[in-house]
Amino acid sequence: MTDKLFKGKKALVTGGAKNMGKAISIELARLGADVAISFCNSENDAHSTVEEIKRHGSFSVHLKADLRKRAETEKMVEKAADALGGLDFLVNNAGIFQPAKINEITEEMWENALGTNLTGPFYCARKAAQFMKQRGGGRIVNIASLGGIKAWQSSVPYCSSKAGLIMLTKCLALALAPDIQVNAIAPGMITFPPSYSDEQKETFIKKIPLKKKGTFHDIARLVIFLLSDSDFITGQVITVDGGQDLK
Repeated sequence: MTDKLFKGKKALVTGGAKNMGKAISIELARLGADVAISFCNSENDAHSTVEEIKRHGSFSVHLKADLRKRAETEKMVEKAADALGGLDFLVNNAGIFQPAKINEITEEMWENALGTNLTGPFYCARKAAQFMKQRGGGRIVNIASLGGIKAWQSSVPYCSSKAGLIMLTKCLALALAPDIQVNAIAPGMITFPPSYSDEQKETFIKKIPLKKKGTFHDIARLVIFLLSDSDFITGQVITVDGGQDLK
């Protein structure tokens, strides 16, 4: 892959301050893209990630936004486009996961999941598309989840929101074609919940056909592919789960 494949490209990664979002942001910067990252509560992490992006020779900025709020979300996208000088790529990575039994789900938990995992990506994509069209087109990648495909009884709000994000991906792919391609990635197990014991982790991994969990880098590499070498792919959902969805 060309070292500076994305030289001159402008990208926005929501939730780009840490974990998967950071890995995606750093990979984009390594390949030459200027990268704006959004955050909600992780300001120190966001500042650190911006500094790391700059060490790759790319311009970067971090922007605070609560994706549950339309006006705040759209303003963040506008600020990103202004700071970068346009937008070519959007990676809707920000998400929230709060497992709970059905009778323990509160109104706040439901609204947080739908707002962050579905409503926010919609407003980000709609606003970003305006700037992408000014540059002749662009690409959007939504980070969904295996939970949007398979039902998890203790994650009703999360699964519902991620299933909605998958359908949003398909709808946006039609609505924004041919100028903008929209695809989704559905990761399986990438990081274990803090509550998992070593025994629980071992038991879970045994159920995965490839006998291992994924990494942030696995997702970042697929994001890069969808933003570069996927000229005839749109409206698709690609699972990255070691074969977990087959069982």
